[in-house]
Amino acid sequence: MKRIQWNRKILLLIPFFLIAAMFLIIPMVMMVTSSFTSEATGAFTLDNYKEVLTNPFYTQAFMNSGLISIFSSVTGLVLAILVSYAMTNLPDKVQDKLTVYINVAANFAGVPLAFAFIILLGNSGVFRLFLDNLEWPLLNNFDLYSWQGLAITYLYFQIPLGILFIYPSLKKIRKEWKEAAFMLGATNWIYWRKVGLPSIMPSIAGTFVIMFANGMGTYETAYALTGSNVNLVTIRIAALVSGDIYARPIIGSTLAVLFAVIMIVILFVSQMLLKRVRRDLA
Repeated sequence: MKRIQWNRKILLLIPFFLIAAMFLIIPMVMMVTSSFTSEATGAFTLDNYKEVLTNPFYTQAFMNSGLISIFSSVTGLVLAILVSYAMTNLPDKVQDKLTVYINVAANFAGVPLAFAFIILLGNSGVFRLFLDNLEWPLLNNFDLYSWQGLAITYLYFQIPLGILFIYPSLKKIRKEWKEAAFMLGATNWIYWRKVGLPSIMPSIAGTFVIMFANGMGTYETAYALTGSNVNLVTIRIAALVSGDIYARPIIGSTLAVLFAVIMIVILFVSQMLLKRVRRDLA
């Protein structure tokens, strides 16, 4: 009887495995095999990786994506920690209401977010026209359709995303821990160094990796704001697959494979550094 019930459970999982195979496994296998395929002959080759790694245009795309991701992740993480800590000192009802708004803000990205920023801070945006009427030159040198605009829009969805992960960790820190540390003669700095920081360090490290991956993988917001003016790896992959000038899906697959490898390496290195930091703080 137990074996029959187990077989029924496996049958119920078949649709899940089929969907995973069609939308995850098969495309991933095709992407990897395509990256090792010659555009001219269709035979196995490493020339695709050689072209990507030696072409300054493609390496610049990785550098630009990495820079904007690091900036938005580090800045967003610092602000997320500060906001999360401030939220823990508010009444529970206020915290619940703020959490709902933050959840909405974290999921408000892509073309709608770019459109909202265009309405507010574009060349004819509401804030720009309002400041022009007041003759305040605060936004005269600000260009939404450049790195400045990307930095602000990235921070808009990175900060709420960081709060969603950091806030529960700070919420778990008990006030009794701090009171006990102060009774034993610890200062505020010693408390956070010996007790508070080690308890939330795994959450901070994991949040940084998630935010960095989110920044690296952002496509719709960047493309809606800058088009192809800013050279990012996601925009390059889309241009090669869809054919900005002419389609080169094999090179696009190569870029995607390198992108995945970079993310895996970053995840591995972050876990190694996290173990070392936790050992040093212990």
